[in-house]
Amino acid sequence: MATSPSSSLCSFSLFLSKPSSLPLLKPPLLSLHSPPLKRFISTASELQHDTQAGRRTLLGSPYTKTSPLLSLSTAAIATESATVSHNDTAENEETEKLVLPTNDSSEKLLRIRHTCAHVMAMAVQKLFPEAKVTIGPWIENGFYYDFDVDPLTDKDLKRIKKEMDRIIGRNLPLVREDVSRDEAQRRIMAVNEPYKMEILESIKEDPITIYHIGDEWWDLCAGPHVESTGNINRKAVELESVAGAYWRGDEKKPMLQRIYGTAWENEDQLKAYLHFKEEAKRRDHRRLGQDLDLFSIQDEAGGGLVFWHPKGAVIRHIIEDSWKKTHIEHGYDLLYTPHVAKADLWKISGHLDFYRENMFDQMKIEDEQYQLRPMNCPYHILLYKRKLNSYRDFPIRVAELGTVYRYELSGSLHGLFRVRGFTQDDAHIFCLEDQIKDEIRGVLDLTEEILLQFGFRRYEVNLSTRPEKSVGDDDIWEKATSALRDALDDKGWSFQIDEGGGAFYGPKIDLKIEDALGRKWQCSTIQVDFNLPQRFDVTYVDSNTEKKRPIMIHRAVLGSLERFFGVLIEHYAGDFPLWLSPVQVRILPVTDTQLEYCKEVMSKLKGNGIRAEVCQGERLPKLIRNAEKQKIPLMAVVGPKEAETQTVTIRSSQSKFPLGSRIVEVPRLVQMPKSVESVLYTTPPPLKSLTLQ
Repeated sequence: MATSPSSSLCSFSLFLSKPSSLPLLKPPLLSLHSPPLKRFISTASELQHDTQAGRRTLLGSPYTKTSPLLSLSTAAIATESATVSHNDTAENEETEKLVLPTNDSSEKLLRIRHTCAHVMAMAVQKLFPEAKVTIGPWIENGFYYDFDVDPLTDKDLKRIKKEMDRIIGRNLPLVREDVSRDEAQRRIMAVNEPYKMEILESIKEDPITIYHIGDEWWDLCAGPHVESTGNINRKAVELESVAGAYWRGDEKKPMLQRIYGTAWENEDQLKAYLHFKEEAKRRDHRRLGQDLDLFSIQDEAGGGLVFWHPKGAVIRHIIEDSWKKTHIEHGYDLLYTPHVAKADLWKISGHLDFYRENMFDQMKIEDEQYQLRPMNCPYHILLYKRKLNSYRDFPIRVAELGTVYRYELSGSLHGLFRVRGFTQDDAHIFCLEDQIKDEIRGVLDLTEEILLQFGFRRYEVNLSTRPEKSVGDDDIWEKATSALRDALDDKGWSFQIDEGGGAFYGPKIDLKIEDALGRKWQCSTIQVDFNLPQRFDVTYVDSNTEKKRPIMIHRAVLGSLERFFGVLIEHYAGDFPLWLSPVQVRILPVTDTQLEYCKEVMSKLKGNGIRAEVCQGERLPKLIRNAEKQKIPLMAVVGPKEAETQTVTIRSSQSKFPLGSRIVEVPRLVQMPKSVESVLYTTPPPLKSLTLQ
């Protein structure tokens, strides 16, 4: 018996004739002001505001009318004034916004976290008198301390937290004392703390400062701290985890126990942070990559080497196709270059002198040394130099999705974010001095176009200027820096100046994208280079037939495909928009009787460029649950009635697709109504509201 559509099901006719364009396959280029999208934004906003009176919403979607109700990225908070936003619908909205402070924005918070590290060390040594202390700094969201002690457990962490609470409750004063180096050495020897002795030897300034907690515990420290432990809200402190860490980060030195904690000014801030952690955990690209069968790191092949599974490879193919198409439209020539080259090439570029620790060992081939490439730049320069270029040829733009290899310690590898082999979306522009501004503006336009395709509408922009050690004349540095600044002003983007933060070879623009959780990710960069053109003697012939040196601009938009894919997974929580989904439609038969018709529908969908599959072998409710777990955007349910009338009943996997419910005929399965098409193109669904009770 055929199932009747419910409010969550939508059947509509889809013509089987092949359309002239396939909107399902195109990256979204819709305006937020388009009527269909405005309707969806309004709907999503209403859902977002559906909270009980008196409850404070902590997380919203940056793509609804409410905008992010809580920015949880510490970097984002610190640089909020320099964030570029394309969320036009949020401009006039009044929303309550809980902003978490940072170490930079709140000295009180920094003092709390630094003091918590000392309180924790005191608690550990009270419970484990044999423990030796090392260092305990504040960090971005809290603090940590390293101990030379037997391995600790989660049960131990609970005991340590209880002891910390007792110390905080005693309201012990934090007292600074200045002592001579000899006195500090005498005290360290008296308590038998060998790591503190090594730390003392590394301190160059005198006198030596010591901070006491009451008269019971002390540590070498420059501060700052709160006045007393009672200034810490013990309900705003939590110990998070314990992990192994080598002393001084050297694997040849002792393994220590590192306890991580988080601390905030009040309980509400801690609750907000913990909610954020849970949401970040739910979006972890390593877990989702496995659950959705997107990618893996195979131990048999080695750490940091990514295997793209069929579904992940489909998404990569879509990203690459979109990237290539956009670059060709913007006047770039595409390249493919080798993965290895003679070691001499890397001597000329300077990588062997300044970058050797990040390069793999060389290999000997026919009495010559070869090197896996860590960068693509020298290859592009060699291609530029294959012929004599005239000033009339400029600008010359070349781009490549080039795989590079960099040595990383196994302990630093992290999913797709830190790998040993990755593909850069690398491009280089050779131009004249008076073309720098226009070329930079062109890169900014291209960057905006590509990032908007993938749903990134907010980003932080930094302009980094000349450092103390640099190459190039003052005049060219000034011209290049002014060109970068003028291009940003011309674009209308707000930005921050990072004085002295440029590379030694030229000024640069760095762009960090903001994801659905408000976290910032460094992806796009534009760098002017005065070094490599000189090293490779890159020239052109000017209007007076004299040889001159062109300006070389490095730039990347996505950074690396692997890292960008990891960011995409976490941004969308694996729930990709329809155009990016590896499987766009899963066809589900109610019984095996409808299987042949399902295969016919799948064949027609695939014939029109829509990624579809048939799934069977289970009862319909389980087939639907499985499709939802795999985050398939659309399910086409087929029962006896649908098979008879040549229709399908469309079910969306998430409430982000408010499709309505109607049954029409089939043969129009590939031409969706524009309103539905617009909805399916929207960026991440509204996050589940996280609230403070």
